[in-house]
Amino acid sequence: MNTPEAVVRDPADFPRRVLLAVSGLSPQIVTETLYALAVRGERPWIPTEIRLLTTARGAEHARLNLLSGDRWFERLRADYGLPPIRFDADCIEVIRDAAGAPLADIRSQADNDATADALTEAVRALTREPDCALHVSIAGGRKTMGYYLGYALSLFGRAQDRLSHVLVDEGFEGHPQFYYPSPTERVIHTLGPNPRPLDCQQAQVTLAEIPFVRLREGQPAALLAGSARFSEVVAALNRALAPPRLVIDVVDGRVEAGGQAVAMRPADLAFLLWFARRARAGLPGLRRPADGVPDADYARDYLVEYDRLQGRNARTDARYRNGMSKGDFDERRTRVNQALVDALGAPRHAAPYLIRGEGRPKEYRLDLPPNAIILRED
Repeated sequence: MNTPEAVVRDPADFPRRVLLAVSGLSPQIVTETLYALAVRGERPWIPTEIRLLTTARGAEHARLNLLSGDRWFERLRADYGLPPIRFDADCIEVIRDAAGAPLADIRSQADNDATADALTEAVRALTREPDCALHVSIAGGRKTMGYYLGYALSLFGRAQDRLSHVLVDEGFEGHPQFYYPSPTERVIHTLGPNPRPLDCQQAQVTLAEIPFVRLREGQPAALLAGSARFSEVVAALNRALAPPRLVIDVVDGRVEAGGQAVAMRPADLAFLLWFARRARAGLPGLRRPADGVPDADYARDYLVEYDRLQGRNARTDARYRNGMSKGDFDERRTRVNQALVDALGAPRHAAPYLIRGEGRPKEYRLDLPPNAIILRED
C-alpha cells in the first residue's frame, strides 16, 4: 500500500516569515530583494520581518539609507501598498568579534571565523521555530558572508525555507541611487565620465532561487538545540560522513567512536569490548539468553573482558555466578547503546556502533567491519 507523501506547506502561509540578508556598504539589497519577493513574484512572499546582518559600517549605511533621510524602505512599502513589515534599527545586527567588539569590516581569519559563527547562530535560532518560514538572501556583503550564510541554511534549513540571489539590470546594479523599480518615472544617471539618464521604472529586478541540500536531519540534537559554532557543526557532519572507526583503549578503559570520546562505565565497556572482539574475529551474532536460563558461557566471556579492563570484584562475581541472564544482557546492551547515542548526538550518527539484533530469532552483533575496530591493549 502506498503511503501518501507529507503535505509541504507553502512558505507564504506561515504566520512568521523572516527575510534574512547580509550586506556590506550597499543596503539596497534589502529593498531589491523585498521588491522581488513581495511585488514581482507570481506568488508573493511578504515577510513579517526583516533581519540584516552586517558590519558596523554596513549597519550605519543601512540605517541612514533605508530608515532615515529618504526612508527607502517605507517608500517601497507605500509605493506598492505592502502591509506593515517589522524592520527598524533593532533588526540590523552588527557582527562582533570574539571579544564582543563590533566588526568594522571583514579582513582577517578571525573576522571570518566570527562572521561564520554569527551567521550560523542566526540561522540556527530562526529555524528552531516551527511556525516560521525563513528566506535567506546571499546577494549582499562580501563573498565570504554569502558563502557562510548559504552554508548555514544548508546545515539547518527546513522544507519551508528558501535561498536566493537577486539579479539587477546593468546600470542599476550597485548604483547608490537605485533601491527598487519605481511605479512611476524616476530618473537617475549612470556613474562615470559620460553619464546617461536611467528610468528606475524600467529596471528589471529578478529573484534567482538557489536549490540547496538540506542537512538538518543529520545534525546532532545538541547542536540544533543550543548555540553552535560554524566549525563545530561542520566537524560534527564530517565525523558522521567519515568511514566508521571504533577505538577501544583496554589499558586506559576509554572508547572513541567516529573520533568522538564516549563516556562509558567499565561494566558497560566490557560488554562492548566483548562484542567488538567477536566482530574482529568474524564470529556470528549472539542470541539473548532464554527467560530464566542464564548463560554460563556468556558470563565467562564477558567477565574475561571485564578482567582486562579493571578486574572483577565480589559484587560482579556474585551477579554472574550462575551465568548471564536475559535481564543482564538487555541492561548492558541498552546502556552501551545509550552512551553511544549521547556522545554522538543522534541515533543516525551512532548507528554504525550500536549493538543491534537482526533475524528471527534475533542475533545481536556489532555490525562493523574488522578493520574499523582498533583495540589498544599494550
